[in-house]
Amino acid sequence: MFIRQEGEKSIATDKVGIAQKWYGMLQLFNITEGTVVMEPEASGQGYWVGAPSLCYDNQTGKFYLSTRHRRPVDKGRGWQTRISESDDGIHFKEIWSADKEDYNSSSIERSCLIKTQEGRFRLYVSFSDLRDNRWRIELMEADHPKNFDPKRRISIFGPEDIENCEGIKDPVIIVLGGMYYMFAGYGLKSEVKQGVSLAEIHLNGNCFATPYIRHPSGLAISADGIHFEWKGKIMEGGPGIWDSQVNRVSSVLWIPPVFYAFYDGRTGINDSYTGRTGYYVSMDLINFHKITVDKPALQSPFGSGGLRYMDSVLIKDKVYYYYEFTREDGSHDLRLSIVKF
Repeated sequence: MFIRQEGEKSIATDKVGIAQKWYGMLQLFNITEGTVVMEPEASGQGYWVGAPSLCYDNQTGKFYLSTRHRRPVDKGRGWQTRISESDDGIHFKEIWSADKEDYNSSSIERSCLIKTQEGRFRLYVSFSDLRDNRWRIELMEADHPKNFDPKRRISIFGPEDIENCEGIKDPVIIVLGGMYYMFAGYGLKSEVKQGVSLAEIHLNGNCFATPYIRHPSGLAISADGIHFEWKGKIMEGGPGIWDSQVNRVSSVLWIPPVFYAFYDGRTGINDSYTGRTGYYVSMDLINFHKITVDKPALQSPFGSGGLRYMDSVLIKDKVYYYYEFTREDGSHDLRLSIVKF
């Protein structure tokens, strides 16, 4: 079954893609048919639940979902990260949480939850460090997600680990042939808007929520998922009309023989917290080609269109898309759309 989104409708045709020599075609979803998986704690701008990272455990059949929980800036921002468990990927029960104080942080952003080939679980957390107001990524490991201990975390990447870097966050990690590929949003001093000081961009503890610095995605590769080699920039905003400032990878989905890299795009003009979803294609995870040049592939019909941090996981014959969605009242909920592959 080949499905593509066209406006607000989905068009389905049996195996037409192969007959037309359309190989590895992407299957999207109808945004009006998503299921709400988690609600924000209150309504209104700044109350958001999302930034999902889904880990499916083949051995137990359990779904484990990492989420970030946010309040308005004056009430705590990204105040908590949680992990919830489910038997069906829809109905979740919280099994673990940590507050921003556990990381000496002003705000937590997206984490990435994975299971290693050795059977261990890892949570790569990104947060703004109170010591310098810069974003960094650190790691916890445990035999089960309920046993993560923030006191035993180790550093993976800080701005000091990348030349000329002002912060790194929102890791997305996949394992390919035994190698760990990490995609992460970051910013460079050379990407700061001319005439703006570094003190200005870090004043509110989140340089990436300002229009003063570009926010591309970079790639790092590791044999053990701990010691990474930074490869540098792999995608960035260009002259496009909708994603000129931000190109931040949100997930990578393999539809043989093609890798699809979804990303959040922004202009930096009145849309600092409202990413919309586009995608690139790649055959080797090194060279990426943007498909959504002129407009996003997915966006909310409300507000400025936020549909961001989309994670995509192929489980058996279905793709599970989890995404943070802007509601009519300005809050964000967490939704799921399932597409049969």
